[in-house]
Amino acid sequence: MTLEHHRVPTAGATISAVSAGSGPPVLLLHGYPQSRAMWDGVLGELAAEHTVVAADLRGYGDSTRPATAPGTDHAEHSFRAMAADQVQVMAALGHERFTVIGHDRGARTAHRMALDHPDVVQRLAVLDVLPTRHVLATVDRTVAQAYYHWFFLTQPEPLPETLIGADPLAFLRLTLGGALAGGSGVFSPEAMAEYERCFQLPGAVHSVCEDYRAAASIDQVHDEADAGRLLGQPLLALWGTRGLVGRSDVLDVWRGYAADVTGASVDAGHFLVEERPVETLALLQEWLGSTS
Repeated sequence: MTLEHHRVPTAGATISAVSAGSGPPVLLLHGYPQSRAMWDGVLGELAAEHTVVAADLRGYGDSTRPATAPGTDHAEHSFRAMAADQVQVMAALGHERFTVIGHDRGARTAHRMALDHPDVVQRLAVLDVLPTRHVLATVDRTVAQAYYHWFFLTQPEPLPETLIGADPLAFLRLTLGGALAGGSGVFSPEAMAEYERCFQLPGAVHSVCEDYRAAASIDQVHDEADAGRLLGQPLLALWGTRGLVGRSDVLDVWRGYAADVTGASVDAGHFLVEERPVETLALLQEWLGSTS
């Protein structure tokens, strides 16, 4: 498989991406605290029948980190801004309409993208997430403990930056090996090296914090404005049975946000693409084939 590397300027960032294959275009978006490297184990198989683009979200991986100032509304790191970046990336690569598959923060970006750009997003797959608005409206002790970082990272600058900065690699490794993961050793050495490299880049920790600060502020404003609006695109929800998402009726929740919802569970924790690549890939390929 031959990968093409891209650096695409957008209205508010420069996005790093790779592409491969030919056929209907598919955009892959990663989550926290990872990068596009999370897709390495399945990208080649997907590229056998599709033009696949795997991109770093703004503030993550090798994409640029927009400057922010204390006291702002964090809009530079909102899902709306992240979604707009990726629409511009795909347009620059010649794809005016496409499928988007997102995990974690990438799935939340995909949800916002489908709302903001319904003529661009043909369909979307959301991996191991429930809608942000639903999560924040139903927080209980279990959610708060498992998603503690949602509330820690939103604290005003420089509290989380300072504490994480004392040992960023320890924080990253504990996050990836913690309660959300399926256990140690699920990440390839190559992917883990990439996550560690990127997390140590200048401004990386601050951008992660800004992402979550946006989720606790401006993203909620955007979500409330769209409350009750159902997505018209086909939506596939996949989730790990051993993660927090799997404790909910995932399909029922998503049917409150999209009109055409299908989905399935995978015997995994949160990082199902890397924990169970064969099973996850098969579900994605079946869905892509049935909706092409």
